[in-house]
Amino acid sequence: MTTDAAPTARLRADLAHTLEEIRDAGLWKPERVLDTPQSAHVRLAGAHVPQGIQDGGVTAGAEPGPEVLNFCANNYLGLADHPDVVAAAHDALDRWGFGMASVRFICGTQSVHKQLEDRLSTFLGTEDTILYSSCFDANGGLFETLLGEADAVISDELNHASIIDGVRLSKARRFRYRNRDLADLERCLRESADAGTRLIATDGVFSMDGYLAPLREICALADRYDALVMVDDSHAVGFVGAHGGGTPELFGVRDRVDVLTGTLGKALGGASGGYVSGRAEVVALLRQRSRPYLFSNALAPAVTAASLAAIDLAENSDALRQQLRDNTALFRRRMTQEGFDVLPGEHPICPVMIGDAARAGRMADLLLEHGVYAIGFSYPVVPQGKARIRIQLSAAHTAQDVEHCVAAFVAARAALDG
Repeated sequence: MTTDAAPTARLRADLAHTLEEIRDAGLWKPERVLDTPQSAHVRLAGAHVPQGIQDGGVTAGAEPGPEVLNFCANNYLGLADHPDVVAAAHDALDRWGFGMASVRFICGTQSVHKQLEDRLSTFLGTEDTILYSSCFDANGGLFETLLGEADAVISDELNHASIIDGVRLSKARRFRYRNRDLADLERCLRESADAGTRLIATDGVFSMDGYLAPLREICALADRYDALVMVDDSHAVGFVGAHGGGTPELFGVRDRVDVLTGTLGKALGGASGGYVSGRAEVVALLRQRSRPYLFSNALAPAVTAASLAAIDLAENSDALRQQLRDNTALFRRRMTQEGFDVLPGEHPICPVMIGDAARAGRMADLLLEHGVYAIGFSYPVVPQGKARIRIQLSAAHTAQDVEHCVAAFVAARAALDG
């Protein structure tokens, strides 16, 4: 038997207290375990719960739960279990092996990695692309590489956490403008007039609201004030724009966006991996100095090859994008008819506004009882009083699935109000 030393015992007690505070504040994030591939229909399984830490799930080895409709994944085009994507991954395992066991510049680059970088550049209409293990790493390695003390980064207040963390790593001066507020962005541009390089950083789609950044106007301001534009298009690439090229394609500003980051872990297969795409000189410098790239293993060959198949599916047929648009329009229309407050827009992120955090959490639980897996979001993820259930549509959903989801909301509301 071992006995905790005093420092270890204090640490465990402090951490237990912190965990209890998180739970008491209603901010605990239980991890529901799936017993099936990621898809529109999934089966929930038991979750392993370490002794002494209750996670809100059932213990491992319990009987599988019921099949439920999944309305909270980023599987926009339904490619996470698409047979062509899975087959490409299987073939890549046989040809390329399981992993690279190396970073790219030592011996971690295979021709399949270069094929994917070239394919992404063509797909996005850019000069060059560099792969990362995630878009979080891509954003984490971007700003400190490109910007120095004499420069400035001007960031939307609702940008993704990876942009926020990446900006913090940079020595550049930091400016923040109100979400999608062009007048406030212009204020920041005026106040940073003495900076060397100025980079405007924005999400293409803001994931909590489903709102699109006004890229046409942002690029116009960048032109007027001699600034560069960076867009994280993780929640748009593959399904926004005429051919899935994302928000720059949608707004006709492909040639005016200098740096484009994104993920392979949402619409484009849903596994892992991210990228920076844009001006050739930017990508070349990242290969030489970007720390997450230089010190992380190369993307797994199976993921790389499967992502190539996913891009082909996304680009060469509009059927999946049209199904996603139809499902989104149906859900928004039916929920409005039923009297729910859904934030306006056309994006498949559809926030159903609840307001009260406790009510949002309880409604999410009731939705699950009615066969719909969805997650409630409350402060500090969203502002106080703006709690919501974020529904995410997929091309894998059917119209019947959407109607089931709406009916579950109606039943959950009735139970709460009854």
